[in-house]
Amino acid sequence: METVNQLLASIQDVGRDAVRGGYSRAVYSTPELDLRQWFIEQAKQRGLDVETDRNGIIWAWWGKPQNGALVTGSHLDSVPGGGAFDGPLGVASALAAVDILKSRGVQPPRSLAITVFPEEEGSRFGVACLGSRLLTGAIDVDKALNLRDADGNTFGDVARANDLDPRHIGPDSEALARIGDFVELHVEQGKGLGQGGPAIAVGSSILGHGRWKISVSGQGNHAGTTLMADRADPMVAAAQIVLAVRDTAAKQPDARATVGRLSPVPGGTNVIASRVDLWLDARHPDDAVTARLIEAIYGAAEEVAAAEGCTATLTEESYSDTVHFDPGLSRRIGGLLPGAPVLATGAGHDAGVLAGYVPSAMLFVRNPSGISHSPEEYVADKDASAGTVALADVLEGLL
Repeated sequence: METVNQLLASIQDVGRDAVRGGYSRAVYSTPELDLRQWFIEQAKQRGLDVETDRNGIIWAWWGKPQNGALVTGSHLDSVPGGGAFDGPLGVASALAAVDILKSRGVQPPRSLAITVFPEEEGSRFGVACLGSRLLTGAIDVDKALNLRDADGNTFGDVARANDLDPRHIGPDSEALARIGDFVELHVEQGKGLGQGGPAIAVGSSILGHGRWKISVSGQGNHAGTTLMADRADPMVAAAQIVLAVRDTAAKQPDARATVGRLSPVPGGTNVIASRVDLWLDARHPDDAVTARLIEAIYGAAEEVAAAEGCTATLTEESYSDTVHFDPGLSRRIGGLLPGAPVLATGAGHDAGVLAGYVPSAMLFVRNPSGISHSPEEYVADKDASAGTVALADVLEGLL
């Protein structure tokens, strides 16, 4: 029986990013595929029956696959230069929890499954929680198949290259019916649990959040021959838009807005860009406030672009309403983990997508600094172990 810490140690060299630090494990990249194979092998070692569904979701079954099963799991892909725990902690904890249950002599009265969802981060194709969105029908299939990565590959083509048939990708009512309850364990991505006290919390809700692309178009030209007064430079407008995003969000309590990615076209050092694309992440507990925030940001972007002789367009790439986890399931979990605090989170998760379709809940494991999506993300060994025991207790109590 391997502990969660031993399981995480066994994959600590997979997908290391020598440039960014941390890990880069984009969906269907070599590192992510290696981790998928690692999970399959670990599940089989535990006597679990493994299958990959038509959306690329891996299911490892303890007991016969059937409707109404108890399901846990998370993801193995990462943001560029991400931490070691975001995703893999939940998967490794689920494997270790099965070991604990077997050591207790538990014989599940209903089937239990561990799932691994692909493209949770959206770092390759731009839409977070793509696997769970496809499963539930929360994204249009044609839109999903035509999503492109930075190299111009469509999701449909990449899926086909990884043994998925694009004709069968999309809503899967039979697979969804197998989920009676879903519990996802995840590293906390804030400071809610702090430095002391309980190491485990029960999730209550997820902030409404989305991703938008702002494209600023100007006049591409020669950097040496074009006078400053003759320019329509979208990069100058883009720089001002980034500041406008910060300033607009700062005026709204509880709002968060971030430009974490910017791409100039054509991207030459001695070239005035013809277009600059910015990707905006915005979040707020009130979906109506999020909508007003985006409207204000876009208004500011149009004004700034016009002042520089440019134009700006806004495209929504994904959006998820504020999610409140199933209260009945959360109460049951709270009863199984006395003393565990209840926390809301600003981070999106597959459990948040599933919550609109099946009873779902989350457990969070302490991250003392609150830093996540960064190489500095951290979970102490003792807290990871406590999380595994808590997950085992919850699974046993829900079975």
